Amino acid sequence: MVRSKGQDRKEEILEAGVEVFAQRGYYNTTTALIAEKAGISQPYVFRFFPTKEELFIAVLNRAFDRILQTFKNVESSPDQLGNDMVKAYEELSVQYPNEIALQVIGIGITEEAIRAAAKEGLSRIRTYALKEFKAAGIPDAEKNVTIFIAMGMMCNISYFLDLPELFEFNENK
Repeated sequence: MVRSKGQDRKEEILEAGVEVFAQRGYYNTTTALIAEKAGISQPYVFRFFPTKEELFIAVLNRAFDRILQTFKNVESSPDQLGNDMVKAYEELSVQYPNEIALQVIGIGITEEAIRAAAKEGLSRIRTYALKEFKAAGIPDAEKNVTIFIAMGMMCNISYFLDLPELFEFNENK
């Protein structure tokens, strides 16, 4: 499938949005900054995204979609499913670190549409993980998925704050 120039521009805006929102946060980012990063005019941003909020939701949804697709690509034995999903997420985090920041930023924004997008994204990931944990016969699947998601969020916060000791633990202590 051949992409149009408009599709390419939209992609460039999304990529610029991911980077600028991750670096500056939601409230300190303007569409002018995103346009500058994408090398286009601010009115051209509005052609694809009428508001900054809609652009942020699009980049946040992209982050959640990428996580979900990463988990769907995991091929694992039932006894290694949780570990393999963690490894896949770690690899994703290295490849797309700005999207990790977006998740943390997204859950802290009070605008209702953004909160709804964050809630829906996390819910999709939880629903998928629960289905996979149950299919793998993981005991106490509900509890283990809650722990899996909680550990992922803690990992994100640790990364976002550059506070690795928040997530370090020694099982031998």
